[in-house]
Amino acid sequence: MGIRRFEDKAPQLGERVFVDRDATVIGEVHLGDDCSVWPKAVIRGDMHRIEIGARVSIQDNAVLHITHASTFNPGGYGLKIGDDVTIAHQAMLHGCTLGNRVMVGMQAIIMDGAVVEDEVIVAAGSLVGPGKRLESGFLYRGQPARQARPLTSEERQFLTYVAGNYVRLKDRYLEEGGHV
Repeated sequence: MGIRRFEDKAPQLGERVFVDRDATVIGEVHLGDDCSVWPKAVIRGDMHRIEIGARVSIQDNAVLHITHASTFNPGGYGLKIGDDVTIAHQAMLHGCTLGNRVMVGMQAIIMDGAVVEDEVIVAAGSLVGPGKRLESGFLYRGQPARQARPLTSEERQFLTYVAGNYVRLKDRYLEEGGHV
């Protein structure tokens, strides 16, 4: 498996976490309870901390990284993800913060210092630029991502549903002798 320490920092895994054998988790990464990391996903906390809440799904080929501290970027940006978050296939998160009950669509990109509040959907293929703040309760889409419309009550319920669905799926993988 690709769970590796870097220098003096090793990934910390919560209870019932599934990390596929073809995924990579390196360095100062904390995965909360019931998380799943799917094939070819990369979570690299080598120069800053990555903190991931409970019931987060990081799907195939997603890339999660940080922004290191330097004279160009004092303090850098760690990566923080709340609970019940779905990171879809090939999404890229870099030095940003996501709240609870967020869905990041396929091939969406969220850049350094961006903040996505609770209950937000970032549509597939969207680009959230550096330092942008996405207000709770809305769908955002486009390049650059713009507020498209308020979420419906059904979409808000879907955010928790899809997170729970991936918890159930990773449990099936663990029962089959999956990893971690």
